[in-house]
Amino acid sequence: MRMIVRALLPATALCSLIALAGLPAAQAADEKVSIVQKAIELNSAGPFAGSFDTLIAAVLAADPAVVQTLSDNSQETVFAPTDDAFALLGLDATNIGTALDQATLTKVLLYHVAPGRRYAEDVVSADRMRTLLKGKKGFFQVDGTVLTDNLGRTSNIVATDVEADNGVIHAIDNVLLPVAP
Repeated sequence: MRMIVRALLPATALCSLIALAGLPAAQAADEKVSIVQKAIELNSAGPFAGSFDTLIAAVLAADPAVVQTLSDNSQETVFAPTDDAFALLGLDATNIGTALDQATLTKVLLYHVAPGRRYAEDVVSADRMRTLLKGKKGFFQVDGTVLTDNLGRTSNIVATDVEADNGVIHAIDNVLLPVAP
Protein backbone atom coordinates (compact mmCIF):
# COMPACT_ATOMS: atom_id res chain seq x y z
CA MET A 1 0.00 0.00 0.00
CA ARG A 2 2.85 2.41 0.88
CA MET A 3 4.35 1.81 -2.58
CA ILE A 4 1.04 2.73 -4.26
CA VAL A 5 0.71 5.91 -2.19
CA ARG A 6 4.33 6.87 -2.94
CA ALA A 7 3.77 6.27 -6.68
CA LEU A 8 0.55 8.27 -6.76
CA LEU A 9 1.78 11.25 -4.71
CA PRO A 10 3.68 13.01 -7.52
CA ALA A 11 0.75 12.63 -9.93
CA THR A 12 -1.72 13.81 -7.28
CA ALA A 13 0.52 16.75 -6.40
CA LEU A 14 0.81 17.68 -10.06
CA CYS A 15 -2.97 17.65 -10.55
CA SER A 16 -3.50 19.60 -7.32
CA LEU A 17 -0.95 22.23 -8.31
CA ILE A 18 -2.63 22.72 -11.66
CA ALA A 19 -6.00 23.07 -9.92
CA LEU A 20 -4.63 25.45 -7.29
CA ALA A 21 -3.09 27.64 -9.95
CA GLY A 22 -6.46 27.78 -11.68
CA LEU A 23 -4.99 26.54 -14.93
CA PRO A 24 -6.25 23.93 -17.37
CA ALA A 25 -3.98 20.94 -17.94
CA ALA A 26 -3.93 21.49 -21.70
CA GLN A 27 -3.15 24.97 -22.91
CA ALA A 28 -3.60 26.71 -26.20
CA ALA A 29 -0.36 27.87 -27.79
CA ASP A 30 -1.22 31.55 -27.32
CA GLU A 31 -1.80 31.30 -23.55
CA LYS A 32 0.87 32.42 -21.11
CA VAL A 33 2.95 29.83 -19.28
CA SER A 34 3.60 30.70 -15.64
CA ILE A 35 6.55 29.58 -13.53
CA VAL A 36 4.22 27.05 -11.87
CA GLN A 37 3.19 25.60 -15.22
CA LYS A 38 6.80 25.55 -16.45
CA ALA A 39 7.92 23.67 -13.30
CA ILE A 40 5.18 21.09 -13.88
CA GLU A 41 6.22 20.80 -17.52
CA LEU A 42 9.90 20.32 -16.57
CA ASN A 43 8.95 17.66 -14.06
CA SER A 44 6.74 15.85 -16.57
CA ALA A 45 9.05 15.34 -19.56
CA GLY A 46 12.57 15.82 -20.83
CA PRO A 47 15.89 15.72 -18.99
CA PHE A 48 14.36 16.90 -15.69
CA ALA A 49 11.37 14.52 -15.69
CA GLY A 50 10.69 13.48 -12.11
CA SER A 51 13.35 15.82 -10.70
CA PHE A 52 11.01 18.28 -9.01
CA ASP A 53 8.42 16.09 -7.24
CA THR A 54 9.55 17.35 -3.83
CA LEU A 55 9.52 20.99 -4.89
CA ILE A 56 5.99 20.62 -6.24
CA ALA A 57 4.88 18.93 -3.00
CA ALA A 58 6.57 21.73 -1.01
CA VAL A 59 4.75 24.44 -2.96
CA LEU A 60 1.45 22.63 -2.29
CA ALA A 61 2.18 22.34 1.44
CA ALA A 62 3.30 25.98 1.81
CA ASP A 63 1.09 29.02 2.20
CA PRO A 64 -1.16 29.28 -0.90
CA ALA A 65 0.33 32.72 -1.52
CA VAL A 66 3.44 30.95 -2.87
CA VAL A 67 1.47 29.37 -5.75
CA GLN A 68 -0.26 32.71 -6.35
CA THR A 69 3.05 34.60 -6.47
CA LEU A 70 4.54 32.15 -8.95
CA SER A 71 1.40 32.19 -11.11
CA ASP A 72 0.66 35.90 -11.28
CA ASN A 73 1.92 38.48 -13.77
CA SER A 74 4.88 39.72 -11.71
CA GLN A 75 8.36 38.75 -12.90
CA GLU A 76 10.26 36.38 -10.59
CA THR A 77 13.37 34.22 -10.70
CA VAL A 78 13.17 30.80 -9.05
CA PHE A 79 16.20 28.88 -7.85
CA ALA A 80 14.59 25.43 -7.95
CA PRO A 81 16.13 22.68 -5.78
CA THR A 82 16.01 19.24 -7.35
CA ASP A 83 14.68 16.17 -5.56
CA ASP A 84 18.30 15.17 -4.85
CA ALA A 85 18.83 18.56 -3.16
CA PHE A 86 15.86 17.99 -0.84
CA ALA A 87 17.02 14.41 -0.19
CA LEU A 88 20.26 15.80 1.31
CA LEU A 89 18.02 17.21 4.08
CA GLY A 90 16.06 13.96 4.41
CA LEU A 91 13.05 15.46 2.61
CA ASP A 92 11.01 14.02 -0.22
CA ALA A 93 7.56 14.42 -1.73
CA THR A 94 6.04 12.12 0.90
CA ASN A 95 7.31 13.94 4.01
CA ILE A 96 7.97 17.57 3.12
CA GLY A 97 4.54 18.73 4.25
CA THR A 98 4.93 17.13 7.68
CA ALA A 99 8.69 17.44 8.27
CA LEU A 100 8.50 21.25 8.13
CA ASP A 101 5.63 23.34 9.44
CA GLN A 102 3.87 25.51 6.86
CA ALA A 103 5.44 28.78 8.07
CA THR A 104 9.00 27.41 7.88
CA LEU A 105 8.36 25.76 4.52
CA THR A 106 6.95 29.02 3.14
CA LYS A 107 10.03 30.94 4.33
CA VAL A 108 12.36 28.40 2.74
CA LEU A 109 10.48 28.57 -0.57
CA LEU A 110 10.38 32.39 -0.62
CA TYR A 111 14.14 32.32 -0.01
CA HIS A 112 14.44 30.58 -3.39
CA VAL A 113 12.60 33.33 -5.30
CA ALA A 114 14.20 36.61 -6.36
CA PRO A 115 12.14 39.52 -7.63
CA GLY A 116 12.54 40.26 -11.33
CA ARG A 117 13.58 38.20 -14.33
CA ARG A 118 17.25 37.36 -13.75
CA TYR A 119 19.03 35.41 -16.43
CA ALA A 120 22.22 33.44 -15.75
CA GLU A 121 24.49 36.33 -16.76
CA ASP A 122 22.70 38.60 -14.26
CA VAL A 123 22.99 36.03 -11.47
CA VAL A 124 26.65 35.08 -11.93
CA SER A 125 27.73 38.72 -12.07
CA ALA A 126 25.98 39.58 -8.78
CA ASP A 127 27.55 39.49 -5.31
CA ARG A 128 24.29 38.74 -3.54
CA MET A 129 20.69 38.11 -4.43
CA ARG A 130 17.70 39.67 -2.71
CA THR A 131 14.80 37.22 -2.27
CA LEU A 132 11.09 37.46 -1.54
CA LEU A 133 11.80 36.55 2.09
CA LYS A 134 11.49 39.84 3.93
CA GLY A 135 13.99 41.14 6.47
CA LYS A 136 17.70 40.83 7.16
CA LYS A 137 17.72 37.13 6.24
CA GLY A 138 16.26 37.76 2.77
CA PHE A 139 19.56 37.60 0.87
CA PHE A 140 22.00 34.92 -0.22
CA GLN A 141 25.55 35.38 -1.51
CA VAL A 142 26.57 34.69 -5.11
CA ASP A 143 30.02 33.74 -6.40
CA GLY A 144 29.68 32.82 -10.06
CA THR A 145 27.47 29.74 -10.17
CA VAL A 146 27.81 29.06 -6.43
CA LEU A 147 25.13 30.34 -4.06
CA THR A 148 25.78 30.58 -0.32
CA ASP A 149 22.88 30.73 2.12
CA ASN A 150 22.70 32.40 5.54
CA LEU A 151 24.06 29.25 7.20
CA GLY A 152 27.17 29.17 4.99
CA ARG A 153 25.89 26.18 2.99
CA THR A 154 26.57 26.25 -0.76
CA SER A 155 24.50 25.28 -3.78
CA ASN A 156 25.54 25.07 -7.42
CA ILE A 157 23.41 26.23 -10.30
CA VAL A 158 23.06 23.13 -12.49
CA ALA A 159 20.67 24.39 -15.20
CA THR A 160 19.87 27.93 -16.25
CA ASP A 161 17.43 30.17 -18.04
CA VAL A 162 14.32 28.03 -18.26
CA GLU A 163 11.83 30.67 -19.29
CA ALA A 164 8.22 31.19 -18.33
CA ASP A 165 6.11 34.20 -19.22
CA ASN A 166 6.35 35.55 -15.67
CA GLY A 167 9.98 34.75 -14.97
CA VAL A 168 12.87 32.35 -15.23
CA ILE A 169 13.93 29.16 -13.44
CA HIS A 170 17.45 28.00 -12.55
CA ALA A 171 17.86 24.49 -11.09
CA ILE A 172 20.16 24.13 -8.06
CA ASP A 173 21.71 21.13 -6.33
CA ASN A 174 21.18 22.09 -2.68
CA VAL A 175 18.32 23.65 -0.75
CA LEU A 176 19.12 27.18 0.43
CA LEU A 177 18.20 27.86 4.04
CA PRO A 178 17.61 31.36 5.42
CA VAL A 179 17.80 29.99 9.01
CA ALA A 180 18.19 26.57 10.58
CA PRO A 181 14.85 24.71 10.38
